[in-house]
Amino acid sequence: MLHALDGGMTEGEVYSRRLKELHIERERLKAEEKKRPRQSLKSHERKAILEKTNSRCHVCGGSIKGKWDADHILSHSKGGEHSVDNYLPAHKICNNYRWDYLAEEFQEIIKIGVWARTQAEKETGVGKKIAQGFAKHEIGKLKRRKNDI
Repeated sequence: MLHALDGGMTEGEVYSRRLKELHIERERLKAEEKKRPRQSLKSHERKAILEKTNSRCHVCGGSIKGKWDADHILSHSKGGEHSVDNYLPAHKICNNYRWDYLAEEFQEIIKIGVWARTQAEKETGVGKKIAQGFAKHEIGKLKRRKNDI
């Protein structure tokens, strides 16, 4: 559990600081990693990757039909190799949102997301603000995509 520091910080401020520290650490690790060229997977490699999970997304568990991403297990930016052993299949949206987070960072994102979803479903005061803000964010993304076409 998070505890306020003697300096008078609230638990929320302590938590925000920890999230910022994780972000800084992720950026530091990315900066240290040498830039390596990415390689394309061959069709037989993509087939082998998809077969590993019986055509299911390794992030959400949903069935994969149509286009999908070969997601690095150990990310490219952290030295992950270009080999079938270092990939799992993922929906494009799942891979996009999993991004390049540190494991602890991603776990916190999942916890926050589940909590926020519950608040929105229960229509609590904060839940209504989350739902409204997120809906506005998603509508903005859709408008930007239409403008890019």
